[in-house]
Formats: sequence, C-alpha cells, structure tokens
Amino acid sequence: MTPLVRGFYGIGIVGSKTPLNVGTLWRSAGILGAAFMFTAGRRYPDQASDTIKAWRHTPYFEFADDEALFDAIPKGCWPIAVELDSRAKPLHSIVHPERACYILGAEDTGVPKRVLERCPLVVSIPGDYSLNVAVAGSIVLYDRVTRLCA
Repeated sequence: MTPLVRGFYGIGIVGSKTPLNVGTLWRSAGILGAAFMFTAGRRYPDQASDTIKAWRHTPYFEFADDEALFDAIPKGCWPIAVELDSRAKPLHSIVHPERACYILGAEDTGVPKRVLERCPLVVSIPGDYSLNVAVAGSIVLYDRVTRLCA
C-alpha cells in the first residue's frame, strides 16, 4: 500500500527566457505530480515540448511579475528558490516542506535578488556549472517525489 503523501507543491520560472524551457518544465511537473506550474514576468505560448498536454492535468498560472506571484502563493506554502547562491543549501541536505513553491530563474540571469530575499530557503544542485532551467527544476521535483514517497 502506498503511504499517503500530504501537502502539495508547484514550480515555475521568474523571467523565463525561452518558451521551450517552460514547456519542458511543465511536462516534468505534470509527470512528477506538481499541483501547479507558473511563470512570472513572461507569457507562455503553446509548445511542441509539451507532448503530454500538461495544461490538461497541471494548472498553469501567468503572473505579470514576481510581486504578483508572491501575492498568490497559497497560505502556508514555502517559496523556495533554486539558485547558485552563497546561502544555498545543497538539495540533498534539505527536508522538503509539506507545501512548497519552487522558484527558478532565467538561465542567463538566475533568480532575481529581490526574489531570493523573500525566500526562506534557497537550494542548489551540486555541480561545477549551471544547469538548464528545465533540467534543474525536474531534478528538484524528482528529489522531492523520491524522498517523500520512499
């Protein structure tokens, strides 16, 4: 019998640079059970990378900017930045909260400083180089699912 996993999580990108990354992350979010997907600061056109038609299964929210995103984060949900930052904790060392909103930034600029300052937790994925944003987000979601459902 599968144990009951409580809570929910969502993921998205602030200032997304390419629609392909949004589509790929949305697909991963749908496959890995995210409750929602979002972008802040950019619009998302339909993408060929969304082969599972994630919009049918995982709600998507478009926020005009990061301020609108923070206004909409559900009560009790932790905003968690995924970024190479001096205060970041390695992904493998954190305990995923029951309710989480994982926030990624554009590949060329990362998570904006004003967003990092509002996140009580910043995590990083070990490695010498920055990952593609869709890959990084997928790794975070996979880590959550495998550790909370183990």
